Amino acid sequence: MKIGFIGFGNIAKAMVSGLLKSDESLKDNIYASAAHYDKLIENTKIYGIHAVKSNSELIDIADIIFICSKPYQVKDIMQNQKLEGKIIVSFAASLDFDDLEAIMPHSHHITSIPNTAISCGKGVHIVDKHHSLDEDELKMVIDLLSKTGYVKIMDSSLVDIASTIIGCTPAYTAMYMEALGDAACKHGLRRDDAYPLIAHMLEGFGAMAYESNKHPGILKDEVCSPHGSTIKGVASLEKDGFRGAVINAIDEVMK
Repeated sequence: MKIGFIGFGNIAKAMVSGLLKSDESLKDNIYASAAHYDKLIENTKIYGIHAVKSNSELIDIADIIFICSKPYQVKDIMQNQKLEGKIIVSFAASLDFDDLEAIMPHSHHITSIPNTAISCGKGVHIVDKHHSLDEDELKMVIDLLSKTGYVKIMDSSLVDIASTIIGCTPAYTAMYMEALGDAACKHGLRRDDAYPLIAHMLEGFGAMAYESNKHPGILKDEVCSPHGSTIKGVASLEKDGFRGAVINAIDEVMK
């Protein structure tokens, strides 16, 4: 199976990194095309994958094609291409099923919105339930996406909010990590000691939350002892509007 990427920006690089982390031998069957061929050659050398001069050439080669270009570019790139027998996975946020049908009528396509943690195999893919793949094609795509993280198939009406939650919040989490690092530094801990501790704490807590399937409130309560230090910090966060600030950030994105 040959895998192609149209556009080789950050999200395509993240996907390739995750795929190669799961199976380095895949690089022999991964191809990419982009607007600037010289730059593409430099970028693909890092991963040991193939650079292709044109989008049409890549479409001829690949069995599964990931669209990683900007949404406004997709029509010009994909319209009138020969897509018979190809599986198209669109990473182009804001283009829904009807948009892709108008651009690529009668093609077999599906939309998936990932976050950048797919680069280390710990990402999330939000997959639109409304697609034009057959059963075998869908299984093939899900198996491939699963190599880079958790895959969740959602109703079309929920794709926007779900993709916002997984796509925007890494930036907010990075701000939280930085704030914790500032607090650690304020109280005498070196930043280069603090940030690995914070990263492993988040990774471990995320895994525990997922595996236990406990409500976040229960997980919080399990750490808060009467008159303890943690509940004092929780009370301070509530006083400063922590929850409201998070909800407001999501509201701003969804406007």
